[in-house]
Amino acid sequence: LLSIGVLFLAGSLWSALANDVYSFMLARFIGGIAIGVSTVAAPLYISEISPPESRGRLAGMFQFNIVFGILVAYASNFWLSGTGANDWRWMLGVAAFPSLIFTVLTFVIPESPRWLISRKGDLQAAIKILRQITPHATEEEISATAAKIASHSSAGKEKASSFWSRRLTTPILLAFLIAFFNQLSGVNAILYFSKRIFEMTGLGEQAALLQSVGIGVTNLIFTYVGLWLTDRVGRKTLMYVGSFGYILSLGMVAWAFFTQHFAMVPACIFAFIAAHAVGQGAVIWVFISEVFPNEHRATGQALGSFTHWIFAAIITTVFPIVAGSSKHASMVSNPGYIFAFFAFMMFLQLIWVKFMMPETKGVALEDLEGHLTMKH
Repeated sequence: LLSIGVLFLAGSLWSALANDVYSFMLARFIGGIAIGVSTVAAPLYISEISPPESRGRLAGMFQFNIVFGILVAYASNFWLSGTGANDWRWMLGVAAFPSLIFTVLTFVIPESPRWLISRKGDLQAAIKILRQITPHATEEEISATAAKIASHSSAGKEKASSFWSRRLTTPILLAFLIAFFNQLSGVNAILYFSKRIFEMTGLGEQAALLQSVGIGVTNLIFTYVGLWLTDRVGRKTLMYVGSFGYILSLGMVAWAFFTQHFAMVPACIFAFIAAHAVGQGAVIWVFISEVFPNEHRATGQALGSFTHWIFAAIITTVFPIVAGSSKHASMVSNPGYIFAFFAFMMFLQLIWVKFMMPETKGVALEDLEGHLTMKH
């Protein structure tokens, strides 16, 4: 987590000060590494220090803060736009301030008790931290939790299976598919190109930029709703809500572009963002951090993050070409086609949620292992 803060700080300052395109690309690459590592380390850490009954809300705070950051970035870009020829440098450079705050704060957080037991074998240090993170638990409950972690850690070492094994088939598929469907909704393409999408409907540049700020506000509000619901109604219920919302909103956007009823596109995009925030956005990082055994959780989180960002890169590269919103597009198509494709993929997600996705609400991480891993 400390290294993430350093990378974010270096990437943002370098991006702002870059004096040629290759230096700028390297700076953005450093920032990209920080983002990738954060989607592994942060949900992993949160899930391991959270009590089962509030794990969804606490791990969901990771997504909430991503969304809050997106909103701040939209607002910051809006305020800084038009301030001069180098306004883009300020738009990127201001990220150094939260990066510095994050880096400093990492010095005051404790190690994960599960990491201390499974990797270091330090039971006493783990118990001390368990007292910090579960202050209302009795000494007997804390000792029982530490003993359960130690027992599962020892059992995992005895099995000594590699990550790519038959035993982990189900968790691997679950992590891959939830990340795959997350990006095949088109969410990152819509977030990245929201201003262009609104401009394609006839909105002026400033109006389109202001609509993008509205997306950030919608995302924040409904992410909080998802955060509040995830430990109450469960992960699977939220995925149902999100899937139906995706299908309806994306289908309507596709219909609007095909029929040139552009006036309804902004409202449908806002509905799409709301569906994502309540469903996939609230669930993905929580769910991936829950489905793997302690000894393979970091690798499993990395698999989910890798899948997420690879497909994010593919979709956001393809989207402006297929949608015809890029001045360098090699093919110009009606944007309705790609929105219809996203809607179809969300129909497939709905089937996956119905028949494959387990409910993980309120179950201890060590207990989930027995449900989701296959015996030798």
